[in-house]
Amino acid sequence: MKVNKIMMVRALFSLIVMIGFASCSKKSSSKNVSSATGWKINDPNGGFQHNSNFTKQETAPGLILVEGGTFTMGKVQDDVMHDWNNTPNQQHVQTFYMDETEVTNKMYSEYLDWTKRVFPPTEESYKNIYEGALPDTLVWRNRLGYNETMTNNYLRHPAYSDYPVVGVNWIQATEFSAWRTDRVNEGVLEREGYLKKGAKIVDVDANNTFSTESYLDSPSTTFSGNEEVVLRKEGRKSGSKTKKSAKVSTDSTATASSDTSGSSLPVYAQRSSGLILPEYRLPTEVEWEYAAAADVGNREYNIYKGQKKYPWKGSYTRSGKRGTRGDQLANFKQGKGDYGGIAGWSDDGADITGQVKSYQPNDFGLYDMAGNVAEWVQDVYRPIVDDEANDFNYFRGNVYSKNKIGEDGKIVFVTSETIKYDTLSNGKIIARNRPGEIVRVPVDEKETYLRQNFSQSNQINYRDGDKQSTRFFDFGGADDDPKKAKKMYDSPQHNISKDSTGKTIKSFDKSTKRTTLIGDDVRVYKGGSWRDRAYWLDPAQRRYCQQDIATDYIGFRCAMSRVGAKADLKKRPRN
Repeated sequence: MKVNKIMMVRALFSLIVMIGFASCSKKSSSKNVSSATGWKINDPNGGFQHNSNFTKQETAPGLILVEGGTFTMGKVQDDVMHDWNNTPNQQHVQTFYMDETEVTNKMYSEYLDWTKRVFPPTEESYKNIYEGALPDTLVWRNRLGYNETMTNNYLRHPAYSDYPVVGVNWIQATEFSAWRTDRVNEGVLEREGYLKKGAKIVDVDANNTFSTESYLDSPSTTFSGNEEVVLRKEGRKSGSKTKKSAKVSTDSTATASSDTSGSSLPVYAQRSSGLILPEYRLPTEVEWEYAAAADVGNREYNIYKGQKKYPWKGSYTRSGKRGTRGDQLANFKQGKGDYGGIAGWSDDGADITGQVKSYQPNDFGLYDMAGNVAEWVQDVYRPIVDDEANDFNYFRGNVYSKNKIGEDGKIVFVTSETIKYDTLSNGKIIARNRPGEIVRVPVDEKETYLRQNFSQSNQINYRDGDKQSTRFFDFGGADDDPKKAKKMYDSPQHNISKDSTGKTIKSFDKSTKRTTLIGDDVRVYKGGSWRDRAYWLDPAQRRYCQQDIATDYIGFRCAMSRVGAKADLKKRPRN
């Protein structure tokens, strides 16, 4: 009897396993059959190829997932500056990723090290690339203060490795983000076997670099077309074994071999491969404020339980928890001549900036969203947020561009001879692009004709009240001269030019008729810093600074858009 029971259990177990395999087989096969045509997808003989095994976007280095949602942007309890520039408005933010901490000196130094090795500043053609990436360490100097220790040590000394980088202007922060995108994707493709292992260090030089967009558009020209570095994945594995198909095209969009499951994989990685990560970038203002406020930890069903003045719960800057009662929750200026408190107990632990992760994270798991350093965001500053025009992923600062196509019909790449440099208002020279990247140009009428969602390349001043914002402005006409056109914001215009001998001439705008500091080159920065009073710790507070100016209290962190599902976990009833 006992033996019979054991046999019955075994038989039942075998039946369950067989049903499971049958179910999996049916599910697997259905993924490789088109619901549009009934044709086989990923046929080893050719036809439509699709990554049916993709599950979700990989979390890139340093990032934390911030699930999107709705929130009230600009809700503030105090407006002591009487700016009236952050009136409450309802916004919805799409799910995105954000750096867990501010970008540190160690992270930025890695960027400088790579730039110096690949574009040696000893060579005349490249010296401005490295020098343009260097932070301004002189931001620490004060006419009546002794801060030379920070001037000489803050960026490079290992004691400050995990402190947020400062002295970086908005343009430099944007360039760092672009560099980070390429290095991370380069590492991903090396890991997946699309690039030779170690090539990113051994084979890289000024004329042989990896650019994400260049690789996607023309992978065969990456690393100057070196096939020993840029690998064509013929017979690339999806399981433990692979078999080569009879034919493999040399075209960049061709597919290669099929794996043991019958699915074919591209010769080169493409967007459809699901491997290439979206770009690192500065967060938009609405993303930053949403992530800092972290209202997700202060909700009941679909409403918020009260309002949070700071990124943490409560209305005070000191901890009320039993074990840490009285401790400061952020690094900020507590009063005149008081940058941290009395030494010892209750001190916030920092005179200037502090080591990242010194305080508890907010409900999204993000550190130092108040205090330490204020942070650059993408947006061009305007006194209002036009929520009537848009309330989804709000952003002011769009300048649309496209790849430049040469007379031969091919994409134009930047070379050592065609690097473009921008001279900032303070005389600093920064590279606009680098060898190996694709040359970008503004979109034209081919993209804008009869469109209702955008009408020109530069959308910074859309619905902004200036002359060019009106529907009656004659673009391309006699009045379309930026030097003559009446501007909404008459900010100072500091000019840098060169004479016939190549000498730089700096022209400081001394006009007494300027009415504002706001212009199209003025960016928003958010959050309080080690130099700021508690008033600025409110995530809704907003300030602005010219994009080519650096300070000792503004840093930044990166963000990345989420592709695919809004959340990783399925929603379930609470009860």
